[in-house]
Amino acid sequence: MSILYAYTLPHPPLAVPGVGRGQEDGIKKTLEAFDAVSLEIAGLAPEAIVFITPHNVIYADYFHISPGASASGDFSRFNDRKTRLEARYDEGLSAEIIRLAEQSGIPAGHLGERDASLDHGVTVPMWFINRRFSDYKTVRISQSGMDASDHYRLGMIIAEAAEKTGRKTILIASSDLSHKLTRDGPYGFAPEGPEFDAIITAALKDGDFLALFGITEEQRERAAQCGYNSLMALAGCFDRMGVSSKLLSYEGPFGVGYCLASFTVSAASGTDEGRAFLDAYLDSEQKRAEERIQNESPHVNLARRTVENFVRTGRLYQSPEPLDDALASGRAGVFVSIKKQGQLRGCIGTISPVTESIGEEIRSNAVSAASRDPRFDIIGEDELPYLEYSVDVLAPAEDIDSEDELDPAKYGVIVSLGGKRGLLLPDLEGIDDAGTQVSIAMRKAGIRESDRQRVKLERFEVIRYR
Repeated sequence: MSILYAYTLPHPPLAVPGVGRGQEDGIKKTLEAFDAVSLEIAGLAPEAIVFITPHNVIYADYFHISPGASASGDFSRFNDRKTRLEARYDEGLSAEIIRLAEQSGIPAGHLGERDASLDHGVTVPMWFINRRFSDYKTVRISQSGMDASDHYRLGMIIAEAAEKTGRKTILIASSDLSHKLTRDGPYGFAPEGPEFDAIITAALKDGDFLALFGITEEQRERAAQCGYNSLMALAGCFDRMGVSSKLLSYEGPFGVGYCLASFTVSAASGTDEGRAFLDAYLDSEQKRAEERIQNESPHVNLARRTVENFVRTGRLYQSPEPLDDALASGRAGVFVSIKKQGQLRGCIGTISPVTESIGEEIRSNAVSAASRDPRFDIIGEDELPYLEYSVDVLAPAEDIDSEDELDPAKYGVIVSLGGKRGLLLPDLEGIDDAGTQVSIAMRKAGIRESDRQRVKLERFEVIRYR
């Protein structure tokens, strides 16, 4: 038996009366849908409920699955010290998910527990479910920093584990949508907020999980959402399966999008190879990569070939033909950036040249971006078809007297104080003002905000090659 049903449920603490204290009346559609879901789950009487939460510990390259036999949680951080919930963990189902993940090369397990108590991504949906039905065990899985396709694969693994263990299983994708829907909300407004929620709700209503893959990392960041990857895990549970989907409610009166939807395998269609959405997405990414390669600049061509050769052989790439004049002559600082499916995968560069030519600078920094960026694991060979590269060649920096002489769209910035120095490239997503640009560069350099007035500022222009 695979997944019986899956639901996307929000997690606003104010929906719980002990927290909301009357404010919950402002989200009546959400409360009514929660009640309908709890009634439906009671009728299904699942043995296990798997929660995918964005509010437990999140690791960049690992799916954390809460260990142990049980856990508890409350709403004390939301000023409700009376409401408390208990969860019994399904250790057998957890073990099977971990075993299958290991077989599939997906890093997942019990390591790295930081807070055993249940987070509100679990306790809010659980509070509503338990009003009608509580005789079930739980698996709590955290989102990770890995990409959308890895969360989709996790969903496939969860469905397989449920089938292999014979558990009557329900999956809850705990997910608030955009937090930037209204100007008077706690997080403010961004036009990408309503746009993001419209795309998500349409996709969930139609069971069109392929549309979820089309939402870029930039859209997700600007929308300030927390549930996208939970939804991708839910989608993976139904890979190659016809789905009966219902959009139960959507509203966002407090500036945060709350959406409830239900999904189950359609009895009429069953297996449907036309819904192999991960394969379809990866195929489209492969075609996009091929198109990029056909149109890439000599600078990016050199960076890409260098990374591919290094990952496959461990050696530095040597071009069989003479380098383009622009690469073989001249010296400059160079940054090589690598993205995978819209997410940064590595970025290393030099402020001033340290080699004899721009070409050598690219080769050196491409290897470093692929293997020495401390924020990421070394790039693996299986990732190569899905990587996107850009190369920034830096013009000489010039001293400036104040932030007023910066334009984040045109100039990068270098900040320095004592022996500390930090750089931020220009024209980066989400950085629209000089103050933010300088603050981020200072954090990279390890310079305190209180020392802002003492910081030396330099600006520079770049030529960005793609």
